[in-house]
Amino acid sequence: MSRHHNNNRGRKKPDETVLNDRIRDRELRVIADDGEQFGIISRDEALSIAEGRGLDLVLMSPDAKPPVAKIMDYGKHKYQLEKKKKEARKNQKKIEVKEVKFSVKIAENDIAYKVKHAIEFLDQGKHVKLRVFLRGREMANPEWGVDVLKRVWPMIAEHGNLEKDAHQEGRYINMYVTPKKDAAKKH
Repeated sequence: MSRHHNNNRGRKKPDETVLNDRIRDRELRVIADDGEQFGIISRDEALSIAEGRGLDLVLMSPDAKPPVAKIMDYGKHKYQLEKKKKEARKNQKKIEVKEVKFSVKIAENDIAYKVKHAIEFLDQGKHVKLRVFLRGREMANPEWGVDVLKRVWPMIAEHGNLEKDAHQEGRYINMYVTPKKDAAKKH
């Protein structure tokens, strides 16, 4: 069962770690997990020390002269690495940005409805991009779009922080708002 099939071309990177009898070097500088130094010994001797302790011989610095190998519990080491990676991923909070679109000729009741959504998103800790699409002749009067957002902002002000005031980007007037709670955490 030890034959490895290389059928994972370019997809998932196979485990790059070289350990135990997959180590090809005859001589290694060997250290133990607890810092114990064995000096430069033959691979076979290193393997028998590792086996005697119920541990693995793991190639750490293949390009060193001679290569450095460590006697360690590789399964445990791998598990801890994965755990660290998971923790790091958890701490990288994904920022979700929601768009709420308005038009220049939007009716009051539509504004109230859209504002309600924007507030819900902010209260959930999401960032909100308020956008007004400028149609045809409205492009010549981008301030109309700015006016819409200036009317909207006071309605959501107590739920968010104005990161970027109303500004034009192409056919859109955009305003960027971040949740209040986030700001409270930062300070």
